[in-house]
Amino acid sequence: MKLKVCGLTKLDQIQELISLEVDFLGFIFYEKSPRYVLNHLNLKEISEIPHAGKVGVFVNETIENVIDFSVKANLNFIQLHGDEDDHYIANLKNNLPNQIKMIKVIRIGNQTSEELQKNINQQPSTINYLLFDTDSKAFGGTGKTFDWKILNEVEISIPYFLSGGISLENVHQIPTINTHPFSLDINSKFELEPGMKNLDKIKEFIKSYNVV
Repeated sequence: MKLKVCGLTKLDQIQELISLEVDFLGFIFYEKSPRYVLNHLNLKEISEIPHAGKVGVFVNETIENVIDFSVKANLNFIQLHGDEDDHYIANLKNNLPNQIKMIKVIRIGNQTSEELQKNINQQPSTINYLLFDTDSKAFGGTGKTFDWKILNEVEISIPYFLSGGISLENVHQIPTINTHPFSLDINSKFELEPGMKNLDKIKEFIKSYNVV
């Protein structure tokens, strides 16, 4: 499995994660998040980070801003973490540079497996990856997991990221998921404070579970 570290705000930590060969670097462009990247780095600084897996996380952002930030920050992936509908996704896709791939988040709370399957099936074909995260009013970053067993009750036809409270304590349960994640997505369980990662813990995670 690949590894995405999300909620990055520190250039020195980003460089160390690159040296650890982390596959995806997540930058949150959501002003209400305590990990809002533009409070710490500017678009030029992000654009100069030498990595092919830079992911911009957006929540119900205007299409104009998503395009502007994506181009100026030289992003490789767009992660839509809000309530973006098919019309929004189609419009965004038509205006983004072709090389930028799209990740659509499905937030999992109390829905049934039938409702989840319907949501998966309704995703437009322009989406390259799904990401399953724990539903919350804060749109992620809560450190809480959802019941991963529900993923064994649905058919997942495209690669997906698994997010939401992944930690050293529960990662051993991931092999029980029949359709294995394309990538794990870690964040708050590997922090000293929001945006400040615990690099020793991330190194232990990589070493123990060989995810990169």
